[in-house]
Amino acid sequence: MLLENVTVLDLSRVLSGPFATQQLVDLGAKIIKIENPKQGDDTRRFGPPFIKGESTYFMSVNRGKQSLAVDLKNSEGREIVLNLAKHCDVVIENFRPGTAKRLGLGPADFHHANPKIITCSISGYGSGGDPAFEGRAGYDAIIQGASGVMSLTGQKDGPATKMGVAVSDMVAGLYATQGILAALYKRALGGSSSEPSHIEISMQDAMLSFLTYQAGSYFATGENPRKMGDAHPSICPYETLETKDGPFIFAVGNDKQFETFCRLIELPDLCLDPRFSTNAARVQHREDLLKLIHPKIRNKTMSQWEQTLSKNGIPGGPVLSIRQALEHPQVIAQRTVIQHEHPRCGQVRSIGTPVKHNDVRREQISAPPLLGEHSLQVLKDYLDLDDAKIRELLDQGVIRDLVEVKRE
Repeated sequence: MLLENVTVLDLSRVLSGPFATQQLVDLGAKIIKIENPKQGDDTRRFGPPFIKGESTYFMSVNRGKQSLAVDLKNSEGREIVLNLAKHCDVVIENFRPGTAKRLGLGPADFHHANPKIITCSISGYGSGGDPAFEGRAGYDAIIQGASGVMSLTGQKDGPATKMGVAVSDMVAGLYATQGILAALYKRALGGSSSEPSHIEISMQDAMLSFLTYQAGSYFATGENPRKMGDAHPSICPYETLETKDGPFIFAVGNDKQFETFCRLIELPDLCLDPRFSTNAARVQHREDLLKLIHPKIRNKTMSQWEQTLSKNGIPGGPVLSIRQALEHPQVIAQRTVIQHEHPRCGQVRSIGTPVKHNDVRREQISAPPLLGEHSLQVLKDYLDLDDAKIRELLDQGVIRDLVEVKRE
């Protein structure tokens, strides 16, 4: 596996951090997930749905990890975590800014324990900057609004709408993974620096980076881009249109494709109309164009349009439900959905990494862990604690292990 010699200490919870560490575990890293002994990761209680008491939300972003349930508010618990850091390459957390430092588990504490460790912090708004945002928690919907992305999402005459997944968390998680991999690469090359290696990811910054051409439009014109539903602000026709039996996305990306498209909808002279002869003209006269092509689009089914466009090199496809997307023949052929044998739920499925590489073996990834499933294993493997000490930690509630979980 690509990262088989990398060990990550994961103090994160909910989504942004766990999504980042799931990317790393998919590439072969060992992930030690630190959880609260009493309740575990917050997402263990997110639901329904649950499978035999286990949250499907939690299981969707925590496969392949080892769960060590340890109390970070306890001095011995913190000592365990700092001692583990001596055996790790990376530590990641997504507490509110300042919380890790107050616990004695900030970047400086980890770098003191292990000068070579790479630390990564994810937060809603970053550290420093405007005091009004210092320590403020980051929640996906709030960040979608604060980034401007929500103002672009929704039908043009409707309210602003957040995306259907917690994209702010996941984008931040992906950037965290990117930063960690770059830092690991520098370290592997023998790169040196007088400063400890620390990565900071702001969910707000991460989402702002997604504005790309929309931000470019604002920078150029000084005008706010507006909601356009499914339409593309710079290409036409590039939007969802109703067919005989459902919504279908047409993405006619250039003038040559538009000429072919006009022939397919039996309006071959449409591309000669000065209003529609170039993409810029079509964007300017979008409504006029849609009024002319809509009746033709409604004459065929989604399946008919998919076959017709595919044969003629025009991008397009139906708007699928989640079930249809997961059962898409190409998804099945690519083995995108993977299965794990879970100790409590039996066979569970999740979406595998999109990274295809001959040294990425998705079938070796284990199921998401039960709370404290690997506590004893981690303490013995990394810290060489004897049974008496472990029993003492269990009795004091500093740690929790799978044996206790099974007795519930």
